[in-house]
Amino acid sequence: MKILLIGGQGQVGFQLQRSLACLGELHTTTRQSLDLADITAIRETIHAVQPDLIVNAAAYTAVDKAEQETKLAQKINAIAPAVMAEEANNLSVPMVHFSTDYVFDGSKASPWVETDATGPLSHYGLTKLEGEQAIVATGCDHLIFRTSWVYDRRGHNFLNTMLRLAEEREQLNIVDDQIGTPTWSRHIADVTAQALAQAHNDDAFWKQNSGVYHLSAAGQTSWKGFAEAIFQIAEADGRRVPEVTGIPTAEYPTPAKRPLNSCMDNTKLKRHFGLQLPDWQVSLQWVLQS
Repeated sequence: MKILLIGGQGQVGFQLQRSLACLGELHTTTRQSLDLADITAIRETIHAVQPDLIVNAAAYTAVDKAEQETKLAQKINAIAPAVMAEEANNLSVPMVHFSTDYVFDGSKASPWVETDATGPLSHYGLTKLEGEQAIVATGCDHLIFRTSWVYDRRGHNFLNTMLRLAEEREQLNIVDDQIGTPTWSRHIADVTAQALAQAHNDDAFWKQNSGVYHLSAAGQTSWKGFAEAIFQIAEADGRRVPEVTGIPTAEYPTPAKRPLNSCMDNTKLKRHFGLQLPDWQVSLQWVLQS
């Protein structure tokens, strides 16, 4: 199988390079080699590769900056996936795409399921939802995985920000009324590859499984709880850690509004593929102690 991986240097894309390599011949693009704001370039790349599968791991993920760079965020998060899906449909090949828990408004008391009504609070969330809808509208075979609070030891994310601030400050104020699930990018990539492996020699796979899935670790926490877990492991390793104080979202205003509850239910993922991720705290220990 010839796989076109778009966005191979992002947090999830980098891990997908390893996870997808065993499934076939991998062709990877990066931000430098493919401008996702250039529709013509996207089409030309797909035509040149003639893939059997398109995997889009690229996205505009600067949540606050997206409130100002609205057109660019829409091009990358909504228009680009739409073009990829159109080309996938023209080639009669499937597509995998990654979305976000920020498509929800955070008002639900329990974890969100795939059939819940969406209602993004930010332009980032809106453009990611538009990307989902555009893929579905083309009619191509697809897997759309909504992920949550993604982190890794490389790249710009909450984990690395906390480890950096721990070296710089003695005290941190962290929001404690936003609830979600930190999810390691490697586990997202591994689950994706394992789901795709099930498509081999199964002619009915895409007909039975095309759709939207929630893909996040088990459990839940607040940003304050996430920070405290990071510092607990770091302190056990002899690192300097700051004191953490919880604050409400109202005391930490940001350009983009975040959902207060973005926890997602992963039952559908387990039911269709027999796959589930470990608890977020277990994953965090693996990342920091490996």
